[in-house]
Amino acid sequence: MAAVEVSDLVKSFKLGKILVPALRGVSFSLVAGEFACVMGPSGSGKSTLLNLIGGLDRFNRGRILVDGVDIVTLNEDELAHYRQKEVGFIFQSYNLIPTLTALGNVELALLFAGVDKKERLQRSRDVLETVGLGERLDHRPTELSGGEQQRVAIARALINQPSLMLADEPTGNLDTQSGKEIMELLRTMNKRYRQTSIVVTHDAEVAEQADRVLHIRDGRLVD
Repeated sequence: MAAVEVSDLVKSFKLGKILVPALRGVSFSLVAGEFACVMGPSGSGKSTLLNLIGGLDRFNRGRILVDGVDIVTLNEDELAHYRQKEVGFIFQSYNLIPTLTALGNVELALLFAGVDKKERLQRSRDVLETVGLGERLDHRPTELSGGEQQRVAIARALINQPSLMLADEPTGNLDTQSGKEIMELLRTMNKRYRQTSIVVTHDAEVAEQADRVLHIRDGRLVD
């Protein structure tokens, strides 16, 4: 059974009275533990695809199966549980809370999951050490470099041990060396936890690390 199966996925956005197609019948599948990159020009539908798989938006037609579950059948509570437990999200802009420390940003994900304080702190420390930030637990985002902030974001995404990791341009705001280190970290985490990973990128060097590259153009999978 495929870990992720996307079938004839269609998504359009309404701009005034105009319907703008974003995805026009995209289909592919990934096996468990596969590391895939999605590439394409701006506006091709890359981020839309990621948001749909992550349950952040609804699609018009098609099917998305994650570990055999058709996410279109999930109600709002079930979808929230899916986003919290089954999927880890990493964004280009990090999306960290500026008033919280690195530890606090990671711990927050467990707070929402109802984990008690002692376990929250221990698990958050452990995962931050795993991503190389064991000495930066008490630093706030403004006290961290871009690469370090993205490591916090990766730790936060890992904390609930999701089976699916989705990353949208995770190196887009980083210099070349920091970007390389982040991709190496994502690849390492993918292998260590056998997560199925989908990374949206425009960087060919980033895509070189993938098991498979999916090329999207004008809302269609072209390769």
